[in-house]
Amino acid sequence: MKFFDFFRSRSDSADSTNEKILASLLVMAWVVEARDPYTGGHLWRVARFARLLADHAGLPEEDAARIMIGGFLHDLGKVGIPDAILNKKDRLSEQEYEVIKTHPEVGRRMLAGHPFSALVQDAVFLHHETPDGRGYPNALVQSEIPEVAKIIGICDAFDAMTSTRPYRRGMPVAKGMSIIKENLGRQFDTHFGTLFLQLEENQELLHIVGHSDVGIPMQECAMCGPTIVLRRDSKTGDLAYCRSCAGQYRVTGTAGALQLEATGAAGNAAQLETRPDDVLIADLVTECASSLSLSSVVNRQ
Repeated sequence: MKFFDFFRSRSDSADSTNEKILASLLVMAWVVEARDPYTGGHLWRVARFARLLADHAGLPEEDAARIMIGGFLHDLGKVGIPDAILNKKDRLSEQEYEVIKTHPEVGRRMLAGHPFSALVQDAVFLHHETPDGRGYPNALVQSEIPEVAKIIGICDAFDAMTSTRPYRRGMPVAKGMSIIKENLGRQFDTHFGTLFLQLEENQELLHIVGHSDVGIPMQECAMCGPTIVLRRDSKTGDLAYCRSCAGQYRVTGTAGALQLEATGAAGNAAQLETRPDDVLIADLVTECASSLSLSSVVNRQ
């Protein structure tokens, strides 16, 4: 069932309408992420890491849900980054990095006037601020950075470290944790960073790393690496595509242990079209909406 069909099947209450609006915002973030094949699953992973850390920190349920939504939407502003920079298969130059650093401000402008801007604006605009004041866009210091931005900053960096990019393989969890530990109080908030370190052996965290949904690891393209995202409803015989080289693969195996087999063909324009994961987005909205009063968020505008 498509997620808009799912919400349409419910009442026409204000809460249902707000869930549809929130879902449309998540779809927008999903489409932005799909521009870079090497960030498949990044938004889902950051959202799940952020929820896990917020729960471990003992934050109220409403705050944890808000932080989870912020984790999914934090890179919204990357829609404004040129493809040549976003998809560069090498390290960025200093000038290119300056362009990347514009994405929080782009995201903030995109959210201006949106009904849920108050819900996620700190996550989108401030997740690259650091306690030592060397972050961006505003070079805030420790006490000026909101909790949501501190948490998402940690989770975003950890996923970047443990995920594969064109110029390097993702590092082991232990190595990523050691880098966070070494940079507590500088790049990472000491309180939330210390709590995140305590999750190193947590099975839920280990089942998020390298995955794009619950129980679904990223799949490898023979040419490009882990760029292929399967969905919960994927089954043997389905076709999947690498969004980097357009290589076509056939899904094999059984539920819970799906694999890919190269067909030697390439996907056409229709097959490579970006299709948001309806089930994943519907689940995320339902999970968070049950803890948030969306109507009260809208009324804060």
